[in-house]
Amino acid sequence: MSGRMAKLDRAIQMLHLLCESTEGLTLDELAEALEVNRRTVERLRDVVMLHFDLDEVQDGRIKRFRIRDGLRRVYARPSVAEIAALRAEAEAQGREGAPQAALLSSLLAKVRSSLDHREKSRLEPDLDALARLQRTRVPAGPAVGAGDQAMSAVQQAIVIGVAIEFDYLPEGAAAPRWRRVVPYGLIHGPVTYLIGKMPGKDLDPVHYRLDRMSNPKLGNEPHPVPDDWDLDAWLSQSFGIWREDDHDVVLRVLPSAAGKAKAWRFHPAQVLEEDGADLLVKFRAGGLREIAEHLFTWGGDVRIEAPEELRKVMRERVLLAWAST
Repeated sequence: MSGRMAKLDRAIQMLHLLCESTEGLTLDELAEALEVNRRTVERLRDVVMLHFDLDEVQDGRIKRFRIRDGLRRVYARPSVAEIAALRAEAEAQGREGAPQAALLSSLLAKVRSSLDHREKSRLEPDLDALARLQRTRVPAGPAVGAGDQAMSAVQQAIVIGVAIEFDYLPEGAAAPRWRRVVPYGLIHGPVTYLIGKMPGKDLDPVHYRLDRMSNPKLGNEPHPVPDDWDLDAWLSQSFGIWREDDHDVVLRVLPSAAGKAKAWRFHPAQVLEEDGADLLVKFRAGGLREIAEHLFTWGGDVRIEAPEELRKVMRERVLLAWAST
């Protein structure tokens, strides 16, 4: 065994010795077990302390060392950055009133409760600093209720493989209507949507807002989602959430915004092509109104090459915007 491999081997042996000992080992005991001198063990101990929580147990005038809870606990313990990221996301979802907020907050509480007093004391100062100056941005959008009951019922239906029944209030409707669908997916965002397909009918899945659902109930008959169903592929057929006939979209980005567009995702399946100093963005999707409204944010740096239907929608949106000024 080479010298470098021998050092690595001793370090691994030392980790196992420190984890397997309940009372702890002295430096002399470690040196004897590893068949090295005390100075070598001291150097190894200092390296271990950089990466693991090494307990020092005072036994009279002698110090004993051990790693509590074994290696599995060390590697499974969440870091400050991980807890801070979870906390920021839970708080952002809470500000939006999203159905995921309660689940994320519950997970955060469980993660923090799994830490012992020593771990909490070590993490809290850094966690407070990160949490105070870290946020998940909540964009402008609908302010809706959480729909916790509906989401819980939908998730149960997905797990069990049954349909879900509920009363649904479409936008502009005076009264809710009964619906029965097989859940094909949940889409989370400022608004959470159920993607549902009517059982026994050859119709495409459609979306339902969870905040507009009431009295959810699980069906009795099995309705599993087909194995070849691909939620990501289904979503990629639209620019946003609205389902429409898809089109071959070609956008021309002017040189002033080409650099920004190269680092921008218009669509998951987009293709970028340079055309002189311009940049062409090509993808196939529906949702022309959502595409047109997004293009407003580019301030004229992106022009529509195709299809003509998108140009028509864009002109309509421009005229409506002009009429409101």
